Amino acid sequence: MAVCNANDVADYLINFAREHGDYLTPLKLQKLVFYADAWHMVVKSGQELIPDRFEAWVHGPVVRSIYQRFNHYRWNPITEELPASNLAEETADFLNEVYKVFGGFSGYELEQLTHQEEPWKTARGMLPADASCTEMIDKDLTRRFYTQMSAAQ
Repeated sequence: MAVCNANDVADYLINFAREHGDYLTPLKLQKLVFYADAWHMVVKSGQELIPDRFEAWVHGPVVRSIYQRFNHYRWNPITEELPASNLAEETADFLNEVYKVFGGFSGYELEQLTHQEEPWKTARGMLPADASCTEMIDKDLTRRFYTQMSAAQ
C-alpha cells in the first residue's frame, strides 16, 4: 500500500525546494518524484511511496496527473503558492533525503540519468529517442533495478 499520492509528494518537494532557495521545473519535479518512489521501494521493503504509475515519455518518467497540473509552466520554474504538506514526519524526512541526493542536479541531468537506467529503457523498448510513448514503467522492475544498484554500492 502506498504512503501518499503524487500530488502530495509534488507539493512537498516544491515547497521544500523553495524553502532552500531552489525552484523546481516540471521536468525536475517529475524526476524527483520518480526517484522518491523508486528509492522508497528499496528502503521500505518494496512499499511504494505513491500508487501512481510512471509513463516512459521522451524526457523520462512522468506521472500524468502531475504533468497535467503543471504543464503550463513548460520549462520554467513552478512559482505558484502551494498548501503546506500534511505528510507524515517519516515521509517528509525521507523526501528531504531524496532531495539531498538528487536536488543538486538539473532537470536535464536527471532526465539523462533516467535514460541510462533499465526501468525507463525497458518501457520504451526499441522506440527512437524522440518517439512519443505512454508505456507504463514496471514498478517491480524499478524496485529490483534500484535494489541491485543499492547492493552494488
